[in-house]
Amino acid sequence: MHGPAMSGWLLMVLCTATGSYCLIRMRGCRGPERRAAGGEALMGLGMAAMAVPATALTLPSWHWVVYAVVFGAAAVHAVRPAGNGGRHLHHAVGCLAMVYMAAAMAGAGAHGAHTAGGVPLVTGVLLLYFAGYVLRSGPRLVPLAPVGGGTVPVADPAGSRPELVPACRVSMATAMLVMLLAL
Repeated sequence: MHGPAMSGWLLMVLCTATGSYCLIRMRGCRGPERRAAGGEALMGLGMAAMAVPATALTLPSWHWVVYAVVFGAAAVHAVRPAGNGGRHLHHAVGCLAMVYMAAAMAGAGAHGAHTAGGVPLVTGVLLLYFAGYVLRSGPRLVPLAPVGGGTVPVADPAGSRPELVPACRVSMATAMLVMLLAL
């Protein structure tokens, strides 16, 4: 991605941590939750790879095509299952945003330019979508005090941390905002 190297490295660390958590979460899940965790792991680790500053690693020009194919297939896979509360739709939008950014980066690299890529209208719509997602979902992460005055449980008896799942989704949406701004 374009932009300062420090922000690229920080974005890479955030996305790697999020993707790694989703990989670990896959072990404890079954069925649709396992597939969702796998898709989120792919998204987080793919975003981490895309966020590595261009000055740190020179990849062949065709690697953007690989990104587009992988995330295009993930988008198709995300919209295929129906009736899962819109989460698959959000994942499909994220995958399509990755395809869009890969295509924009391939176009910028093909012309030898390191200028802003992409279609401003599409970039703007994606920025609005992910900003809306973060602003809608972020405040839901703040725990509310229970009515009885007790403590808010943070782990179920099996030891999983369900409150981290929405936090991972918000962090990936925030990272997507940064990546779109750096496009």
